[in-house]
Parts: sequence; C-alpha cells; structure tokens
Amino acid sequence: MAVPGDKSISHRSLIFGALAVGETRITGLLEGEDVLATAENMRRLGARVTRHEDGSWSVFGVGVGGLKEPAEPLDFGNSGTGARLVMGLVAGHPITATFTGDASLSRRPMKRIIDPLTLMGAEFHAREGGRLPLTLKGARAPLPIRYKLPVASAQVKSAVLLAGINTPGETVVVEPVPTRDHTERMLTAFGAKVEIGTDDDGLREVRLTGEPELTPCDVAVPGDPSSAAFPVVAALVTPGSDIVVEGITLNPHRAGLYTTLIEMGGDIEIMNQRDESGEPVADLRVRASELNGIDVPPERAASMIDEYPVLAVAAAFASGPTTMRGIEELRVKESDRIAATVAGLHANGVKVQEFEDGMVVEGRAGKVDGGGHVATHLDHRIAMAFLVMGFGAKKPVTIDDGAMIATSFPDFHQRMRELGAIFTIPNFAGPR
Repeated sequence: MAVPGDKSISHRSLIFGALAVGETRITGLLEGEDVLATAENMRRLGARVTRHEDGSWSVFGVGVGGLKEPAEPLDFGNSGTGARLVMGLVAGHPITATFTGDASLSRRPMKRIIDPLTLMGAEFHAREGGRLPLTLKGARAPLPIRYKLPVASAQVKSAVLLAGINTPGETVVVEPVPTRDHTERMLTAFGAKVEIGTDDDGLREVRLTGEPELTPCDVAVPGDPSSAAFPVVAALVTPGSDIVVEGITLNPHRAGLYTTLIEMGGDIEIMNQRDESGEPVADLRVRASELNGIDVPPERAASMIDEYPVLAVAAAFASGPTTMRGIEELRVKESDRIAATVAGLHANGVKVQEFEDGMVVEGRAGKVDGGGHVATHLDHRIAMAFLVMGFGAKKPVTIDDGAMIATSFPDFHQRMRELGAIFTIPNFAGPR
C-alpha cells in the first residue's frame, strides 16, 4: 500500500512556493483538511494555488516580501502546524492578519511561538495564554535574533526561520535536541543560504541569511512516516500479516518509531532506499511479529513525537513493560495524548502507569482483550491508534468519532480495508 504524502513537507511546499517568484510544482501533496487549509490561506496571502486534474498542484508565488494583507481571517481548522508556521511567515512581513481555528486548535498554546516572534518585532493580540483567535501585526523592520529553543520543537524553529526570511542579516536558531529538519532542507532547495553547525556547547545551530530570492522548484512529497505508522503497527500485531508500505520518508529526524519497533523485535525490512527531493525515501516490508517491551530512550522523542499513541498500542501486544518518558510535549497536542492514550488502554484491559512526562505500558504478550469504547477527544492520531488495536485484539475496539481522521489520512478506512481490515462505521460520512 501507499500512504498519504508527508504532512510536514506538504505544508512547507505550499508556504515556500508562495515565497518564490514563479511556479512551484508539487506532486504527492497530502490533500487532508489541515494541508488544504494552508493552501487556502496562501491564496489569502496573495499566492495563486491551483490543483490540476492529475492530482499535482501549482503555486505561483509572490516573492519574499510580497505577501498581501488578507481581507479575511486565516482559518487553520485543526492544524497547529499550519497556524504556527504561517505566524512566522506573517511576522516577518509588514501586514496584519487574524488567525482562527476550530475548538481544538483554539485550546492549544501559542505562547512558545509568540515569544520569539515578538523579539523580532511582531505584535500579538491574543486570548489568555496566547490562544486563538489572535491578531498578528507583522514587523515593519524585523530584527534578526539568535534564539535557543526552550523545548525541542520543529514548529517553533520553523516559525523563527520563516520570519527570518524577510529579515535582514542572520537569524540563528539553537536546538537543545535536533528536531525534524524539513524546513532547512526545503529552504536550501529553494535557494536560501542555510548553514548547519554546532555552538560552543555542542548544540545544533541553524543559520539563515535573510532576504534571499527564492527560486521555485519541483517538490515530490514522499509518504508520511506518521501515517505509515498505523498500517505498520497493524501488520505487526495481526497474526499472518505481510505487507509493503511504499515510498515513505525515513528522514533520520522522523524515523524514531521504526528504530524502536525493530528494537522491540518487529520484522521490518527497509527496501529500495533512494533520495527524492532531498529526502531519504524507502519501502518497508512488515510481517507479524512477537514484540518485546523496551525502555524507549527519552532523547528519541523528537524523532517520533506524533507516533507515541500507536507505539503504546504496539506495546500493549508486547511481552513485558515498555517505558516511554520525556514526552510531556504530548500534553499540548490536539488532545492531551498521554491522558487519552492511557484511558484508551485501560478501557481495553491493558495496565498502564501514567506520569507527567510519559507512561509505562504492561504488555500482554499478544493477548489484548479489546472490547473497549475509546474517547478520541477529536484527535486523529488517537482515533487511528485504537482502531489499529482492534485489528489484533480479541474483541473489536470502538471509537467515539472518526471524522477527524480526514485531517491527516483522508482515505484511512479505504486503504486499510484493502489490506483486509473490517470496520463498522455507522456514522461515518466518507467512503464506506
């Protein structure tokens, strides 16, 4: 099977295409609700964004410094990535924009983005805690900064770098732990000067020279490793399974889940490794496996932060405990993913110990009871993770809502059915 295009790369291809002069052609774009919201907001900022009949997309950009002030609010729906990246983009331009989102996004904190962008000269008027809706007045004379991230966050790093594009001088971001580097890779592909090094303390340092003339380029979006996680874990825990997931990026800053599953005894073969649009890409052959619990290194969290709910499901089928710590970032995702995962495991007969920064899952050696009803809290990754649990459990697993799955994996049900999954979806509005 193939999985949808990588969400992180899809967002960025639209944004950088809007900043280049001329046509950027994108193939493999994830056409989920989150990315489509970013496409519409690039239109509102002045770019011409078109989908072609063959499924490819064109973005005709306005150039660095050429964004127009939007006449309508920029609505990002459920997309924290889109909202935070575009805040960085707008912060470096002398325009004003209002950012809105759905109820879930409006609960998520934006202060970690607001703080560095304020240092660069942007002004924010937001709800308590820096929450949406908010109005951002971009800097008329943006200031380059050197910013050390207080927590590992690719979104904060990217927002600062995006603000630095229209800022004279050199903008520097220092990372306590390396995070996904799609922004740096794509900046380089579009012609910006980006230097990667280490500071005096040995921490990763990203230097961007501002006010480049970005050149459009063709972007082939590889498969999303976060989406691939669901069929991969489903195959590992479902007896008799043997599947190939084609064309996913194995960027080292995104592949932590696959390293972890292999360490747990997962039969995952990496095949046909190649480079596409500057990203390492491969196919994965996955066979049903007897998994063993392990201690997941906390320093690996940044490379797999979105995959912990489905990793917890894999851990439920393993023999022995699996310890996951250093993942407090999950508390402020689309839901409190630690609490939601723990509740879902308990509902299906799996013992789990919860901590502020993680959990320990007591594996049941392939014998998960299932039969539980899971509250998803409008979180697509919680929804898909517990549907995957149902594939290998003794009894079916029920979730309260699956509509939000379309934000990242629009045809999840159809593609999983093609592998043999059986769903009963009485209230699902999409393909049955």
